[in-house]
Amino acid sequence: MNFVSIRVITGDVARLVDFYERATGVSATWSNEDFAELRTTSATLAIGSTRTVPLFAPGSARPADNHSVILEFLVDDVDSVHKNLTGFVADFVNEPTTMPWGNRALLFRDPDGNLVNFFTPVTPAAIEKFAR
Repeated sequence: MNFVSIRVITGDVARLVDFYERATGVSATWSNEDFAELRTTSATLAIGSTRTVPLFAPGSARPADNHSVILEFLVDDVDSVHKNLTGFVADFVNEPTTMPWGNRALLFRDPDGNLVNFFTPVTPAAIEKFAR
């Protein structure tokens, strides 16, 4: 088994795709107006419209209602990314902070309120864990 993507359901696909393209620097690939993907070397962020939910099971997903999942992106320098996002991101949950597990992390919310973590490994153990 290989974990390859996470899908976020939203009421405004274009707005959320624009946000993630700008925040990550990754261009989206659009399948249609209801579905786009931002592909990185290790995983894909899929963004789907509420109109796609009935294809799986009506009412099974609700947009802007996530209170438990954090989307995480490994970045080269979280402090520089924070400077670039200042003035663009409306809701920073915290400033870059070094976590006990060795990552320097920046937590913020996307336009739908989903938590997003950009992080950079800074301790030797964390750096080794994420060596490319």
